[in-house]
Amino acid sequence: MSVTDYVIDILLIVVIFRQVRPRQLTLHALALPLVLIAAAGLVYLRPVTLTSDDLALVVLLALAGLVLGLLSGLADKVWRDHRGRLFYRATAGSVLTWILGMGFRFGFAYYAYHSGAAAVARFSASHHITGARTWTTALVIMAFAQVLARLAVLQARRMRAGRLSPAGTVTFEPSAY
Repeated sequence: MSVTDYVIDILLIVVIFRQVRPRQLTLHALALPLVLIAAAGLVYLRPVTLTSDDLALVVLLALAGLVLGLLSGLADKVWRDHRGRLFYRATAGSVLTWILGMGFRFGFAYYAYHSGAAAVARFSASHHITGARTWTTALVIMAFAQVLARLAVLQARRMRAGRLSPAGTVTFEPSAY
C-alpha cells in the first residue's frame, strides 16, 4: 500500500468524526465525502473486465456498502434550532456503521498487501475472482455505495425538513445533546 492509499483510507474513516459535533445541514456540508470518493475513483478505478464471479463480488460489496451507508445516515440526528436552521450530527450508531464499512476496506487492503496475500490469492482462485484489480474495484465501489447512501439519506432528510415549516418541527436546543 502506498502513502496515497493510507491517506485516502484514513480520511474516509476520519471524515465521520468531523460530524460528531453538530453541523448545519447544507449541500456544502455534504461536499467533503463526495470530494474524497471522487479522488479515490481517480486513483483506484481502472477499466476492468468482470466475469460473472467478479461481478458477484462487486455487487455483494456494493450492497454491503449501501446497507452500511443507509444505516449510518438513518442513525444521524437531524433537527432545527430555535432560528429554524437545519442541523445534523453523527451518533454513535452512525459512527459505528461508518467505521465498520470503511475500516473493513482498510483492514482488508492492509491484509491483502501484507500477511494475507497468499490467502486472498487462494480464495480468489477457488472462487474464480480474476485478480487484484477486481478486488480494488469491488472495494472502491463498496466505499462509493456507503458514502452515496449516507449522503442520499441526509439529503432526503434535508429536503423533507425544508418542506416542513419550522413551527411544525421539533426543535432541540444545544443542551439536548
